[in-house]
Amino acid sequence: MSAKPIIAILGGTGDLGSGLAKRWIAAGYSVIIGSRSADKAQAFAKELGRGARGDDNVGAARSAEIVVLAVPFGSHEAILLEVKEAVQGKVLVDAAVPLVPPKVSVVQLPAEGSAAQIAQNLLGEGVRVVSAFHNVGATKLHAGGKADCDVLVFGNEKASRDIVIGLANEVASCGIDGGVLANSAAAEALTSVLIGINRRYKVPGAGIRITGLPTPTAS
Repeated sequence: MSAKPIIAILGGTGDLGSGLAKRWIAAGYSVIIGSRSADKAQAFAKELGRGARGDDNVGAARSAEIVVLAVPFGSHEAILLEVKEAVQGKVLVDAAVPLVPPKVSVVQLPAEGSAAQIAQNLLGEGVRVVSAFHNVGATKLHAGGKADCDVLVFGNEKASRDIVIGLANEVASCGIDGGVLANSAAAEALTSVLIGINRRYKVPGAGIRITGLPTPTAS
């Protein structure tokens, strides 16, 4: 069996990034926490313990095989441009959601269609952008165990989607192939809907479930 890939999480000290890091480390992956400050990333990685190390964003991206971008939309473009050369030839998993404060519960997609399409446009065809983890509440990841929700995964290359579906299966109920990257707009928009549901029903992390699929068999 091949070794598990090294994962860099840019924005790894944030709520979503740190939650993903905890789940993947528990599943036996080596995780590099990326931050604009290498010192901050290294200090947080020390808290996570064995299986984690920290670096600045460029160093983390350069050292990993799979790069996960888990940053606010306001930082999205700047960090993509910062790591553009370091992620060439790799899978970049974009979890950014185009929320526009203060009305974050209102769908406001960018002119490009989605944050994921912005990432692909900026990085070029040398990077396999896959979009996922938009609808996973960070509180569920920090609670321990897998989050009780499904993860929609989008990308233009099936092999890359399959890689990320495997990662999603480690942190949530099931990774679901959502098709090409353009379809990411649906999941990104759904995040605003779920934020509104959280507020109206006073719950910490409403999620989604896709019904009617075959029950996955254990490998």
